[in-house]
Amino acid sequence: MDRLDNTVRPYAWGSPTAIPHLLGVEPTGEPQAEMWMGAHPGAPSRTARGSLVEVIDASPEDELGKAAVAKFGPRLPFLLKILAAGAPLSLQVHPNLEQAREGYADEERRGIPVDAPHRNYKDANHKPELICALTEFDGLCGFRDPARAADLLDGLGVASLKPYVDLLHAQPEDAALREVLTAILTAEPEEMAHTVAEASAACARLGGDHAPYADLARHYPGDPGVIAAMLLNYVRLQPGEALFLGAGIPHAYLNGLGVEIMANSDNVLRCGLTPKHVDVPELLRVVRFEAGDPGVLRPEASPAGEEVYDTPIDEFRLSRYVLPGGGAARDLTLDTPQILLCTAGSVRAGEHELSPGQSVFVPAGESAEISGTGTIFRATVIV
Repeated sequence: MDRLDNTVRPYAWGSPTAIPHLLGVEPTGEPQAEMWMGAHPGAPSRTARGSLVEVIDASPEDELGKAAVAKFGPRLPFLLKILAAGAPLSLQVHPNLEQAREGYADEERRGIPVDAPHRNYKDANHKPELICALTEFDGLCGFRDPARAADLLDGLGVASLKPYVDLLHAQPEDAALREVLTAILTAEPEEMAHTVAEASAACARLGGDHAPYADLARHYPGDPGVIAAMLLNYVRLQPGEALFLGAGIPHAYLNGLGVEIMANSDNVLRCGLTPKHVDVPELLRVVRFEAGDPGVLRPEASPAGEEVYDTPIDEFRLSRYVLPGGGAARDLTLDTPQILLCTAGSVRAGEHELSPGQSVFVPAGESAEISGTGTIFRATVIV
């Protein structure tokens, strides 16, 4: 079992205080957005044996188990994070596996450098993800019913939004959402900036269900993503609740602290709320134009005390243990690789004492006993 030393990424949208508060350290004053735990080459966790990439590369079957290597290859197939949103992230969507492979191969053929700002596909993998709230956590997830989206837009009383309202009422669901999102993202920039300014002023005046969009406009003035966001479900997670975000589902995290797990990929297509590249044709190829409930997940408890967040993905499996203290140690040994992350209290994992924000990597088949008083999240795979 290896204690992990993890990198914190200082993205501009990060909270300056949430991760330091979790870790019990003084804030630096700079935004601290994500703490990465895993073997992503961009910021691999470090161990006493070397980086987790080096450790796994040296002996994949010993570290990951034969079954995981046979199914996913000689790499850790997930990336675990603590995410701290102090400002809204970009409105975005992720491709499915076939789309990622096709998009990556196409950009490779065209010779687009992998670090080019207009490159869409950094790798050939999909990026399903799960976010579990540690505090109240605000986000946008999936399309609203078109009639509800029309009512939200119509209630602002902004004349330039009327064509979108009419489209949402007049078309079948998938066509309505596609046409309106396309119109928003391809509108003349100066006209859209004026529409966003009028809409944000109305949102600030009306408050209530409209209030979050005034905040979006404050962070991203004139951005068409402010209007596009009104097509999506707004959701507030309570601690312990989660959202699963599959391929093609538009989403954005707005505010809060959470544990995030995803397939080990960096493929993002942006819809707005960003100064970065927005490839509208490719985005429209990937987005699933389906309205529905965002589907808040609550963990399912097992007799052994494990609370599982059930998702349709094999590359990761996230669960948690809430330890009351005073009981016998719990055996978490598996034939698959694990990362154990403490988020509350004081938990002993093997020979390691973990406080909030600390984590360990457990190679496949290695003994993994936990005890103490606190909360442990377990990340592994399904083989």
